[in-house]
Amino acid sequence: MTIRHMKIFIQVYTAESITRAAELLHMTQPAVTRAIREMERYYGVCLFERIGRRLGRTAAGEEFYAHALHIVEAFDRMENELRDWDEIGKLRVGATNTLGTFFLPEVLLRFQGQYPKLEVVSTVTNADILQSGLANNQYDLALIEGIVSMPGLHAEPFAQDRLLLICPPGHALAQKKKILPSDLGRYPLLLREKGSTTRILLEHYFFSHHMELKPAMESCNPQALIHAVGCGLGISFLPERWAAQPAGEGAVAVREMEGDDFVRENYAVWHENKFLTKAMQAFLDIVKG
Repeated sequence: MTIRHMKIFIQVYTAESITRAAELLHMTQPAVTRAIREMERYYGVCLFERIGRRLGRTAAGEEFYAHALHIVEAFDRMENELRDWDEIGKLRVGATNTLGTFFLPEVLLRFQGQYPKLEVVSTVTNADILQSGLANNQYDLALIEGIVSMPGLHAEPFAQDRLLLICPPGHALAQKKKILPSDLGRYPLLLREKGSTTRILLEHYFFSHHMELKPAMESCNPQALIHAVGCGLGISFLPERWAAQPAGEGAVAVREMEGDDFVRENYAVWHENKFLTKAMQAFLDIVKG
């Protein structure tokens, strides 16, 4: 049994899908299926239950996952340490859209001043992809806004931000003294894509008020949403960092929503079995600084 087998298993286990795992691993589905069957034959156990198109985890699969994750992490750590990873290796960092745009660049600049020979590879994407990447050891650390939901991840808060309601200038909601949840359903919603922390927070908010969330437009680009709101296509919710400049220029109007539903923690996140090197700890110190 090889490390490659275990990495394939971990990807299938976390994705709960042969198809999705094959996409993430850049492999064919038959090759992934063959690797899983080889492991099942080798250990004489059933790692997954195949019911129709669904892939369910068995008790043996859960036990194997705990051991495989530890072994893969230990193997990666051995390679890192033997290659003097802190000084001449690589640090893989991810961040969600807002943090990656407004916060991460300054952190990276300060960090690279301390570790000029260390290669830093940074990725800006949505929270779902980052959490999956942390679980599969594709990232060492990630900065995520809002909810961290995947088991096995350790999250430490370092700051807060707030989502603002964004309207076209002169919009009726911008004039209201108090905005009710029912008010939001009367206008087209222009929202971030599924899997983003902003979208997840709004899904929870609408669900808690027994409302259906039906966006008229979805985009992974906050600037596109701001422009669409400014053109009068609908209303949106975005972090204050994105809304501040266009609101100051009069391109959009903004309103704070009442209550804690729209306040989010920002988290530094890593896998609970991740060995934090000296360089990783230095990065976290800058983030929390």
